[in-house]
Amino acid sequence: MNFVSTRGNVSEIGFIDTVLMGLANDGGLLVPEKIPQIPAEKLQAMSQLTYQELAYEIFSYYVDGEIPDNELKELIEKSYATFRHPEVTPVQKVKDNMYVMELFHGPTFAFKDIALQFLGNLYSYVSKKTGETIHILGATSGDTGASAIEGVRGKEGIRICILHPHGKVSKVQELQMTTVHDENVLNLAIRGTFDDGQRIIKELFADVDFKNKYHLRAINSINFVRILAQTVYYFYAYFQVTKETGEQKVNFSVPTGNFGDIFAGYLAKKMGLPVGKLIVATNENNILERFIQDGVYQPGEFRSTYSPSMDIQVASNFERYLYYLLDENPSAASALMDQFKSEGKIVVNEEQLRQVKKDFAAHGVAGEECLQTISKYYAESKYLLDPHTACGVAAYETCNEPNEVCVTLATAHPAKFNESIERCDIEQTFPEQISALFDKPQYQEVVDADNDEIVRQLEKLFSFSNS
Repeated sequence: MNFVSTRGNVSEIGFIDTVLMGLANDGGLLVPEKIPQIPAEKLQAMSQLTYQELAYEIFSYYVDGEIPDNELKELIEKSYATFRHPEVTPVQKVKDNMYVMELFHGPTFAFKDIALQFLGNLYSYVSKKTGETIHILGATSGDTGASAIEGVRGKEGIRICILHPHGKVSKVQELQMTTVHDENVLNLAIRGTFDDGQRIIKELFADVDFKNKYHLRAINSINFVRILAQTVYYFYAYFQVTKETGEQKVNFSVPTGNFGDIFAGYLAKKMGLPVGKLIVATNENNILERFIQDGVYQPGEFRSTYSPSMDIQVASNFERYLYYLLDENPSAASALMDQFKSEGKIVVNEEQLRQVKKDFAAHGVAGEECLQTISKYYAESKYLLDPHTACGVAAYETCNEPNEVCVTLATAHPAKFNESIERCDIEQTFPEQISALFDKPQYQEVVDADNDEIVRQLEKLFSFSNS
């Protein structure tokens, strides 16, 4: 299994090198040279596996022997031993043909744990094998930061710096990141938006000399392992639901801001999973909805919403989809990304837009619709949706046909976003782990969203001088 860049100037690198490179050295994103195809009979056998066994089967296609089988199994077992539910990502039936897959049973109560518990252990494994200290740099709209820190804290040979937009994450998200007191962890609250943080990360990673000097590694979903780990739960949900319904195809409604979670579903479908519709659920920051409807990818005005983890205008994984939309033509993908950088937008032609509409449906959920969905489902079924999952459910209601089976991805526990739940006049009980956060001191620095300032902070963390 080899991996290549969407922009064509990195090719034939293996799995471990793909993990370590993160962002491709030519500024593109790494994808498999050829997507593995899983035949129907193999899918049937896989449907009987536990979550951990299923993860091993799917990872094995991409790891391709670079990690010995027994060590890969150990990494997977260790990663999902931290989850509070034996099924890791259990599926709940909410009403006829409508299911919710709970992705919030990990240490930080968010779906990012599923990928980042594994990636944290994988980085630790690589560090021990190579003897090299790993310096992780990431940006978060809220959940990635907490999950990443939880995934690597206390692990020898790893230091981590996370940027988050100051005052634009929920209180629980902020506390999960900033109450960790560890000399290997640096939290920087930037004066700006998540898009500012993501831009800084991409620019620093694109400076290959800088990246290599500081052994920088990516924890954001620009790292292909994030996508790979998330692919597993599409298979798992499909198998659980089809056993119950007998349906051959299942739709998925996915709250997404950075296009990583929905791209994992797209990858699962390309591997052979009989996915029906992939429904992209956004909030008022709806660049992805506009692209799917009109074929124009252009950031709009940033808005703070009730679903802050999706308050993103520039979706970093969009380039991966663009690569496949352009028939895996790196020159065409590179040209469009250059156009986006210079003109601030991408426009696809009519034939390409038809393909986009075959691949995805989309719905942008306004704030009141989000809150109304939370209230409605709590009143009707006593099922409490967090505001991001509520966007997914609202998109399901808009885009799903009545006779189609759909799974909405529940991306976070509602306790992480009590500000929105309170607006619905719903009082919830916090899990003990979240309640305990409010009594802990916080450790963070507020800085400008400036590359040079971030570099100065990194050099302090990594104990390097400016010389």
